[in-house]
Amino acid sequence: MPRERLDEDGLGLQGIAWTRVSAKLVWTELVIALVIGAVFTAGFVLIGVVNDGFGSPAGTVFTLIGLAAAVVTIVTASLTPRRVRAIGYALRDDDLVVRRGLMWQRFTAVPYGRMQLVDVARGPLDRALGMSELKFVTAAAATNVRIPGVPASDADALRDRLVELAESRRAGL
Repeated sequence: MPRERLDEDGLGLQGIAWTRVSAKLVWTELVIALVIGAVFTAGFVLIGVVNDGFGSPAGTVFTLIGLAAAVVTIVTASLTPRRVRAIGYALRDDDLVVRRGLMWQRFTAVPYGRMQLVDVARGPLDRALGMSELKFVTAAAATNVRIPGVPASDADALRDRLVELAESRRAGL
């Protein structure tokens, strides 16, 4: 059997024209990370202070956990811009490919014929920044394919194009 020529990563994705998500997604992700981090940090430090801070074992543990939460929040916030730049999608002849991840890269191919629903969601921060999130329901039971940060002006057109491609591919099944 002839083998397909693979790119240097061995994934066979050479020459794909990736479409990146909106750079505004960084702000949404930063707000979420900072709010969650601040809540955990403040909560653990407050519990540590109530338990006599570094004067008791319980206070010391909770205060140190709070400080660790602050460090994790800072690291997460600093990696957010690069993580968002790693998200992309590509429309190929037979499927939609979605990529994400920095250290653990994930490439998900969704065949058009398996798509059952394309949902466009817009949360409050997304609406304020003019973005949408596309979510896909496929014939698989545990599908969690989504594309965050699609500009709102492009999201509806992309949804309609994907539905059109899905209907044309399902007709042949």
